[in-house]
Amino acid sequence: MGQTIETDVAVIGSGPVGLFAAFELGMLKLRCVLIDALSEVGGQCTALYPEKPIYDIPAHPAISAGALVSELERQIAPFNPRRLLGRRVERLAGTAGAFTLGTDVGDDIRVRAVVIAAGAGAFGPNRPPLDGLPAFEASGGVQYYIRRKEDFRGKRVVIAGGGDSAVDWALALKDIARVAVVHRRPKFRAAPETAAQLDAAAAAGAIEMVIPYQLHALHGDGGQLAQVEVATLAGEKRRLAADVLLPFFGLAMDLGPIAAWGLALERHHVAVDPATCQTSAPGIFAIGDIATYPGKLKLILQGFSEAAVAAHAIHPIVHPGQALHFEYSTTSGVPRLG
Repeated sequence: MGQTIETDVAVIGSGPVGLFAAFELGMLKLRCVLIDALSEVGGQCTALYPEKPIYDIPAHPAISAGALVSELERQIAPFNPRRLLGRRVERLAGTAGAFTLGTDVGDDIRVRAVVIAAGAGAFGPNRPPLDGLPAFEASGGVQYYIRRKEDFRGKRVVIAGGGDSAVDWALALKDIARVAVVHRRPKFRAAPETAAQLDAAAAAGAIEMVIPYQLHALHGDGGQLAQVEVATLAGEKRRLAADVLLPFFGLAMDLGPIAAWGLALERHHVAVDPATCQTSAPGIFAIGDIATYPGKLKLILQGFSEAAVAAHAIHPIVHPGQALHFEYSTTSGVPRLG
């Protein structure tokens, strides 16, 4: 059953950047509600790779994606933002200072400003075109996300793909599972350092490289995977014993209803003014991977910066005529929202 909520700002998306936006808004004594189609906060960090290490978060030489989300939740706890999870924003109307949002479960949300922090919109895996795929997905023989590495201990794992995810997970699983990597060519589209680590692991016999092959068919009884059949472009085929296939062919991105909100778009991203992160519609802001502007870097830390920029630009919308005196957090501390 839907809820009726009236607050200062709606943050659409509760990934790391959306969570940090809640913190930056709270530091300016602005209340917000976090809305996400997923049933838990954290976005792709929670849904796709909670155990994967991230190396470019300041002051953390390495931190798992799941731990980063946990720390961000601790950081926003003093502000206690409302959360509407497991629902999708389908309707947005109004103007700066008076927006109304509606969700697919009937929520009615009234706010002064909107922050879109929806990553790349709704996302799902690009599935390989293989016969009988749904049955193998249902049994867990084909998986697209890794929640716990320990689930793969002792298993025969075939990883397909040539990007960062395929290489990173091959390296992460090589010590607990029997790993084979299938790719259509010797060159991988991964970071040079991790690609070199993959080559070294293959040379040491820790990972089997199946090149140049592509996925061709799945074999097993009752949806239980037993073999992954691969083939070259010349038609040469071989079968790999497998308990699990992990196809990493990227995500299918879909802006969903956001695409119909009349915002200026560039290549399926929302164009913003980098000085404020405001979109072409006054009062609506976009931050993180969904936002684009000249010089944009798709890094979490840049999304964090954009969250601060947007929060400061939103303050005069929520409190018109009220001067905002900039203070460092070491001076202001963490305010209480009474």
